[in-house]
Amino acid sequence: MNKIHGLALGAVATALLISLTACSGMSQQDKSTAVGAGIGAVGGSVLTGGSAAGAIGGAVVGGVIGHEIKK
Repeated sequence: MNKIHGLALGAVATALLISLTACSGMSQQDKSTAVGAGIGAVGGSVLTGGSAAGAIGGAVVGGVIGHEIKK
């Protein structure tokens, strides 16, 4: 079980490092849109008790707000 846990942890760490490089070519407005969508998704999920529809709605609203802030 510890070997599987270690492999999973390594895979998550690798995925995190790869995903961090994906933001290097983004403009500041694109980054703000992505951050807004992430925060909105978490907020929408929390406010609706874990509903997928709430997370999607929050992501949309957060993305639009993040996009408009950096115009």
